[in-house]
Amino acid sequence: MTLLFKIGFLDISYVDIFDILLVSVLIYNVYKLMRGSVAIRVFLGFLSIYLIYLVVNAVEMELLGNILGQFMQVGVIAVIILFQQEIRKFLLIIGKITVFDEGNFVNSLKSIFVRQEDTHWKNITPIIEAVKTLGGSNTGALIVLSKNSELKFYAESGDRMDALISKRLLISIFNKYSPLHDGAVIIYEGKIIAARCILPVTEKDDLPAQFGLRHRAAIGMSEVTDSLVLVVSEETGQLSSVRNGHVYHNQSTQEMRKTINRYLSEEEDNGQEVEAPLQESVLTKVKEEAKSAV
Repeated sequence: MTLLFKIGFLDISYVDIFDILLVSVLIYNVYKLMRGSVAIRVFLGFLSIYLIYLVVNAVEMELLGNILGQFMQVGVIAVIILFQQEIRKFLLIIGKITVFDEGNFVNSLKSIFVRQEDTHWKNITPIIEAVKTLGGSNTGALIVLSKNSELKFYAESGDRMDALISKRLLISIFNKYSPLHDGAVIIYEGKIIAARCILPVTEKDDLPAQFGLRHRAAIGMSEVTDSLVLVVSEETGQLSSVRNGHVYHNQSTQEMRKTINRYLSEEEDNGQEVEAPLQESVLTKVKEEAKSAV
């Protein structure tokens, strides 16, 4: 091992520098994954304790080192329990890195650190027109948009279609008398992959009372996959979109179009600055609806 320089009792080599850089990149990507959630504070707490544990071991403080060592062993189990959703999302991202993914390992590896614009499909007008018509007739709908995979596990729970997107097809699927209306539609690369799909329901217990099973399924789907879910309320006809567990409630068609374009171009992942105003508007609208109801 080639010695680069020395800091006190620490010998720093080129391998150590490379190791630090890799860990920094990993921590940064984990931070982006959990940014904006309560989990980030828990993560920073565990990270602080682990850094203290490393320092204690380095200066050979045996008693405190043993105590923190026992805590770290139990902490691994606690991390798995506390960060179930975040670990699932992280594994979904890592799962895209495979030599069998379209035969290109390098491009898959790049996709984790480099944002790439999706050029497969951009014509979202049929979707916007369909949800507008469905909302006007108070016809409930649940549409999952995916840009990374066709969500085969969930698609197999419904009926395969592999049909091009069209306004009339979406309206006919969610028609109250259609055998395909009860469930979700999954859209990937400009095609309706499947209809009547079953989605996972969120376990959150602090949702507003007006959010029914359709909204809860949309939230649950957005928590376990990197997808954007569109919801048309059967009771009110209001349009909502859900991403990463966040509900953008009572949107206009223009707002929904912007949300879809932002999702397809990955602009909303640049920071919580985009999501925060939307979340505030959601709370404002909910409060206004509650006041008007009273």
